[in-house]
Amino acid sequence: MDNLNETAVMNVVIIDEEENSRSIIKNYLCDIEGVLVSSEFSDYEQGCSFVLNAPKSVIFIDTSYNNEKALNTIKTIKENKKDNIIIALSNKTTTDSIIKAMRAGAKDFISKPIVKSEFSELINKLKYELLNPIEESPCKIISTFSNKGGIGKTSIAVNLAVELAQMTKEKVALIDLNLQLGDVATFLDMTPPFAMDYIANNISNLDKEELLKTMTRYKNTSLYVIADPLNIDSSQDITAEQIKNILNELKKIFSYVVIDIGTNIDSKTITALNMSDLILLVAIVNLPAIRSTQRCMEMFEKLGYTKDKVKLVLNRYMENEDIKTSDIEDVVKQKVYWKIPNNYLTMMSAINKGVPVNEINPSSNIVQNYMEFASKLSDYLITQSIKI
Repeated sequence: MDNLNETAVMNVVIIDEEENSRSIIKNYLCDIEGVLVSSEFSDYEQGCSFVLNAPKSVIFIDTSYNNEKALNTIKTIKENKKDNIIIALSNKTTTDSIIKAMRAGAKDFISKPIVKSEFSELINKLKYELLNPIEESPCKIISTFSNKGGIGKTSIAVNLAVELAQMTKEKVALIDLNLQLGDVATFLDMTPPFAMDYIANNISNLDKEELLKTMTRYKNTSLYVIADPLNIDSSQDITAEQIKNILNELKKIFSYVVIDIGTNIDSKTITALNMSDLILLVAIVNLPAIRSTQRCMEMFEKLGYTKDKVKLVLNRYMENEDIKTSDIEDVVKQKVYWKIPNNYLTMMSAINKGVPVNEINPSSNIVQNYMEFASKLSDYLITQSIKI
């Protein structure tokens, strides 16, 4: 019974205090072939005891009301039955509640009331993954992140992706995950015929060639771009599960995926961060930005990210700053991984012309810096892969 490939059945256990909620989940599951509800519980301890002695399962655990007991149940199951998949449910979808559930060991988070179409999409995806395990992809995902705007993380994502493509000659994807106010396409002077909303809605029907055709190739390079939605309203309809599906498909095609993540913390952002091999946490040298970076590090610790996964990058760095690098490291409790020099004229010229900085002045200090940065990241990720 432990081998889902042999049984071709996905076992499901529901632990939810609300009888109506359990009934809705069971009704939704009735329409999906190859799924068996092994049992349901209103009591967390009884449900936990059953799961620990049951075959490999997908477990739905509600965290809406008895939050501490629910989180302890998730932790206990994950610590003792690592191969089980836990889906947290809640009518409270705050950043903190999502982080706590993921940190405890939940694979996904579903908001209540449950939307049938999104629920069915998730179940079918889980069923496929369980019955058809995917081999580890050599692709590496790099995200640029900050919870504060205006510090240049989009510039870093764009120029780093360009350098990786030119340096490695391998396929690189650049994704704009700032879904409402993205600038990646503007930074590269692109008007993509397709954007994130179209790809999200059609990802299950796109093969490798079709997916590449929907992405916009940057000039005659191996860099392909997915821009933010053309219509701001449509960005609201994109789900975390769709983001996950897109990234899984991109990993089959590309050697590197660079994601420019928005400043908002939600399930979409956390999905992308969880799937990232490396997170470039971007800061500038001033007190508000450093405090903001400190909060980011605290959030990453709650999510269980290792210090190897998170790299602190200082942008617009100048020597002889009032605040020293060592001061920043003491506050953030993270070593500075890389410093990108402040070259205002070259950078603004590149942004205004819609080109990467290497097309403005290839001999400038900032271009040389990006080349060295891309080389270091590439070597680091290759080394990490060998260790694994």
